[in-house]
Order: sequence, then structure tokens, then C-alpha cells
Amino acid sequence: MAILVALPLGANATPWEQLERPSTQPTESIGSYANGCLAGAEALPLEGQGYQVIRSHRARYYAHSDAVDYIRQLGKVASTQYQTNLLIGDLSLPQGGRFSFGHSSHQTGLDIDIWLRLADQKLSVEELAEPKAMSVVHVSQYKLNQQNWDERHFGIVKQAASIKNVARIFVHPVIKQKLCDEERSADREWLRKIRPWWGHYSHMHVRLTCPEGSSNCQNQSLPPEGDGCGAELASWKPVDESDNSSLVRPPAKKKKPKVIPEQCQLLLENS
Repeated sequence: MAILVALPLGANATPWEQLERPSTQPTESIGSYANGCLAGAEALPLEGQGYQVIRSHRARYYAHSDAVDYIRQLGKVASTQYQTNLLIGDLSLPQGGRFSFGHSSHQTGLDIDIWLRLADQKLSVEELAEPKAMSVVHVSQYKLNQQNWDERHFGIVKQAASIKNVARIFVHPVIKQKLCDEERSADREWLRKIRPWWGHYSHMHVRLTCPEGSSNCQNQSLPPEGDGCGAELASWKPVDESDNSSLVRPPAKKKKPKVIPEQCQLLLENS
């Protein structure tokens, strides 16, 4: 059973980061991935077959039960088929909602960060508290870091995307290109779920679909048809490779403040 860890509150802490425990309601993802909350969250055990949770002091190891089941399923695959352990990063807060730093999503318990650093030997308590990430991309050169790419990465990511309730998996476009090139079989449907996105060079971001019967949960639109390995993926490559500005996340555009769902406001008021 996961250990309850006090949230590290700072001057910029959101109201959600001040909630130390899940609510007592039945489990439900509410709202959208980037504007929602999570009722009746489940705490992911900090260690299980084929996985460990990193930086547990952030208390971001809460999720919808579907996400907990997903991690256990993928951890078993990592352990039995690939003889390694997955390092699980941010999930959600005890009642979901917005983080003060790190993500705008991860609010409904359906987003999962999984590091691409494979832990063939489980990490110590000290290493889990301050883990070192491993990039599989030379970002400034827009090419794969062959030294850090493990042949097991392909199999693990494919398995991760092939589980039915996966909506998307975000990775750096160079990683997507590697996956496209390595898939030699006719089974390319899973590649549709692999979506290129800024920054994801040392982890993959798994996003699950809204659980069945979750009427207050908002799914993202489906990815475009096809495997996404053609012109769309090529468009991510910088025209001028000496210009590194296109290789990092662009400045965020100013957006109107989001109005959180009524059910989420009630969670805050009743906690």
C-alpha cells in the first residue's frame, strides 16, 4: 500500500496541492485532461512487479483505478518479457487538479509519465528521491542517441500503445521516427497512438481514454487516421538544423483562464 507523503507546499501551490488525501466518493475522472479533477483516487503502490515510483515526495502517485491497473499490467510485461523495471513519474494529485509546475495536464488521473531509463536493477530509496533522467535523443542535433537507445524500448512502447484503453502516447518526434522505421510488420495501427510532441525525449507520456460510464469525463479527439509516419512527422524536423529554437517547446500563448467543472469546484469546497 502506498505511503501517504505530505505535499511540498510553496508560495505558488495550487488549491489541489493542499489536499492531502483522495475524496471518499466513487472513483471518477471529471473534466478534461488539462482542466479537471479526480474523485475517489487510488494511490499507486510505490513499488510493484516491474516498476518503481520516482520522486514520491511530490505526492503525484494518485490516479484513476484504470491507470493503476494499466501500470501493473505494463510493469508485468517489463518484468517478464524484458527483465527490467519501469520508472513511473507523475500521475495525478490526491484529488487531481492543476499542478503548480511541470504539467498543465495530469488533472484527471488518466495521464502517466514513464521514463525511458530502464532500471534493470531496482533503484535505492535515495536514487528514487533524486533520479537522473536519460535522454534517448540528441535534441540539438535532432537525431537519436544511439548509445542510450535500447532495443527493448521498441517492444515496451509498442506494448504500451497496444493496450486497449490507451488514447495517446507522447514522445519526441525523433523517437516516433525510430519506432516507425523499426516496425517491419503489417501491424502499424498502434503507431497512430504515438504522437510527436515537444520535450518528451527522456520519457513517454501515456494518456488513457475516459473510463466506460464516466459521463463527466471529456476525451480528447481521436488522432488523425494512419500511422502518422509520413508528412506529418517530417514536418517536425527543423528546416535549418543550425536553428535550435524549433527543437524546444515554443513560448506558451496567453490563454483565457479556464473555468473548472462544477463537480471539481464542489470537491474543493467539501475537502
